[in-house]
Amino acid sequence: MNPAASWLPCLLAAYGLGSIPSGWLLVKWLRGVDLRQQGSGSTGATNVLRFAGRWPALAVLLVDVGKGTVAIVLAKGWGATPWLQLAVGLCALAGHIWPLWLRFRGGKAVATALGVFLGLSPPVALACLGSFLVVLASVRMVSVASLTAGVLLPILMVWGMAGSAARLPYTLLALTTTALVIWRHRGNMQRIWMGQEPRLGQKAP
Repeated sequence: MNPAASWLPCLLAAYGLGSIPSGWLLVKWLRGVDLRQQGSGSTGATNVLRFAGRWPALAVLLVDVGKGTVAIVLAKGWGATPWLQLAVGLCALAGHIWPLWLRFRGGKAVATALGVFLGLSPPVALACLGSFLVVLASVRMVSVASLTAGVLLPILMVWGMAGSAARLPYTLLALTTTALVIWRHRGNMQRIWMGQEPRLGQKAP
């Protein structure tokens, strides 16, 4: 693959996939409201769960995960190097967090990040998913589970990609993802500190 001829289509396609506002579209169709004006203001599956129910939330979750996976699979199919895969992953995450169609107000990128890393390193992604589910079952706070999985991501990547030529770019992507997840959950962390973070099944304040 000639990087000079192909990097731009890869990045634009990844951003376009990531920016599909599945949660916003579904809630707008089902409830006639702007999800960004409800609850946490996020367009992700957790906020959809609060305002549209479990099945719409599951549909949004699957679509958001799929966006990240498809972006990476397409990039690999085009022969993208690990470094270009890093850039594609970042563009998919950026599309979800800052979608052009919603005036750059989107979700928190946890599900899309899972999809990206399922495409890059399934064992690492599944280990993070396992940690997410264990913490979620323990404390019933999606934000705490997301932050835990985000912090573990680069650690698991360093360990899981030992000896691979892709270890450095994948780890850098993991570190950037962790920073984005923490930054996008800064409001949640404040509510956790104040004891006001809603648990799974509760309405957001």
